[in-house]
Amino acid sequence: MDLLYFGDSGWGDELAIATLMTIAVSITAMLIGFIFAAIFTPLKLSKRKYLNLISNSYTTVIRGVPELLVIYLFFFGGSGAIMYVASIFGYNDYIEINAFLTGSFSIGIISGAYSTEVFRGAIQSIDRGQFEAAKVLGVSKFTQFYKIILPQMLRLAIPNLSNVWQITLKDTSLISVTGLVEIMRQSYIAAGSTRDPLFFYSCAAVLYLILTYLSMKLINKLEVKYSRGY
Repeated sequence: MDLLYFGDSGWGDELAIATLMTIAVSITAMLIGFIFAAIFTPLKLSKRKYLNLISNSYTTVIRGVPELLVIYLFFFGGSGAIMYVASIFGYNDYIEINAFLTGSFSIGIISGAYSTEVFRGAIQSIDRGQFEAAKVLGVSKFTQFYKIILPQMLRLAIPNLSNVWQITLKDTSLISVTGLVEIMRQSYIAAGSTRDPLFFYSCAAVLYLILTYLSMKLINKLEVKYSRGY
């Protein structure tokens, strides 16, 4: 256990910082995913076929392509695209995208595809009478969504969003290829330095399990809160 001491004699502080980075990337990616879901869910529910096509293309492509490939495309392809645009304006030096932003955005896009399907299913599961009653009563669309649809949607969506969170949390291990030092990257560095890969990869597994357990406890509380009266 000396290897987990804090300070110069161990890797405890480095693993703690890496754990915070994993949490930061996961939360940021989940928020970005919600933004994408807020954009594409209405398109999926739209009666216009071309809007359905746009949303279906997004969810089908992202869910059908390996997560690691998506990260590679944005990290390396993004740098190439920015350098190409910069070259048009006469700047020809190498431009590297921030690893945190790239990782969060890449995983956020993946999270958004799954969240879109979760929100779509949750909204479609709400009794149509709720929509009709709100319309008959003359409730504005904003009030209808905020007061009637959103609370019921969250009750139905939270159990499935917990799975999306688990996917997002575990996908952060893939962004170690970008050089961002999160749990997986730090474990790799420590394993290579001490030549004790089994110990540090086991520590990484324990850290992910702890994060998963604490996350599920919080999500279960939210599920109970939004399920009151049912």
